[in-house]
Amino acid sequence: MRSAGDLFHGLSGAPLTEGRHPRAGTIRAGICVLLALQAWVAVGLTLAPPASAAPPDLSDAVRLSDERTETLWANPALNAPIRELPKPNSSPIASLHHYTEDGFPEVYLLLRRWTDPEAQVWLEVRIPMRPNGRTGWVPASALDPEHVVTTRLVVSRRHPRAALFRSGQRIWSSPVGIGKPNAPTPAGRFWIRERIEAEDPRGSYGPFAFGTSAYSRLSDWPGGGVVGIHGTNQPDLIPGRPSHGCIRVPNGAIRKLARLMPIGTPVLIR
Repeated sequence: MRSAGDLFHGLSGAPLTEGRHPRAGTIRAGICVLLALQAWVAVGLTLAPPASAAPPDLSDAVRLSDERTETLWANPALNAPIRELPKPNSSPIASLHHYTEDGFPEVYLLLRRWTDPEAQVWLEVRIPMRPNGRTGWVPASALDPEHVVTTRLVVSRRHPRAALFRSGQRIWSSPVGIGKPNAPTPAGRFWIRERIEAEDPRGSYGPFAFGTSAYSRLSDWPGGGVVGIHGTNQPDLIPGRPSHGCIRVPNGAIRKLARLMPIGTPVLIR
């Protein structure tokens, strides 16, 4: 590989030394300036963010769910990455998965729809994972056709009670049991992912149980600490705070709820 001195020797016809070239000092100074400029240009190119790194303008994203009177949800079609932004090179948060911890088809709530400049349609989804409350973006093609629900379950921790609304009208309510002070039922926006009918309706989970997208503090709990809404064989503890995060409902009330609350129903715990 030829050096800068070799290149200048070829141009001038003499090697670059002070003894043989009277302008050697000037030439060397020029080389230093040139190399310094090249270094600064390289640094500038490295530090300047590429145009593609700019976050997309989502001001025209279409809202799909109000999580009160109309909510859309879908099962996954592919194990696609869920990304922070609706861009193919955006950082992945998690991946779509087909089944819940109990082996039921997984459910993702749909929040917004956005079409990028390349006509790729993206959907913003709520993610069932720790920590609670994460959202991300997936290509619309990664999800099955959408379903619509008009119900909403609201759980009050201050006055342990739950109420189910349909199109904004209350259609069911009941006192409930919630988490103990050292294992509280988490607050936030969640949804119903599964409905399970118990083999023994007299057991600790009563005749029915719903799996939610909420996770309790007890990550080593069976199923990974998923917060459930279920019946009980200890109705005398309701209302109260007897659980490890789950929401206990009297058996008569959970039977009615099982007839009224579909999969995908948003759940607000406050």
